[in-house]
Amino acid sequence: MNFVSIRIITGDVARLVDFYERATEVSATWANQDFAELRTTSATLAIGSTRTVPLFAPGSARAADNRSVILEFLVDDVDSVYKNLSGFVEDFVNEPTTMPWGNRALLFRDPDGNLVNFFTPVTPAAVEKFAR
Repeated sequence: MNFVSIRIITGDVARLVDFYERATEVSATWANQDFAELRTTSATLAIGSTRTVPLFAPGSARAADNRSVILEFLVDDVDSVYKNLSGFVEDFVNEPTTMPWGNRALLFRDPDGNLVNFFTPVTPAAVEKFAR
């Protein structure tokens, strides 16, 4: 089994795609007005409209209602990313902070309130864990 993507359901696909394109510097591929994907080398962030939910099961997902999942992105320099996102991201949860497990992390919310973590490994153990 391979983990390939995570999907965010939103009431405004264009707004959320624009946010993630700017934050990640990855261009989205649009299937139609209700679905787009941002593909990285390791996984895909899919963004789907609330109009797609009934295709799976009516009422099975609700937009802007996540309080348990954090989307995580490995970046080369989290401090530089923080500087680039300042003035663009409206809700920083924390500034870059070195965590006990060895990553320097920046936590913020996307326009739908989903938590996003950009991190850079900084200790030898963390660097080794994420070596490419």
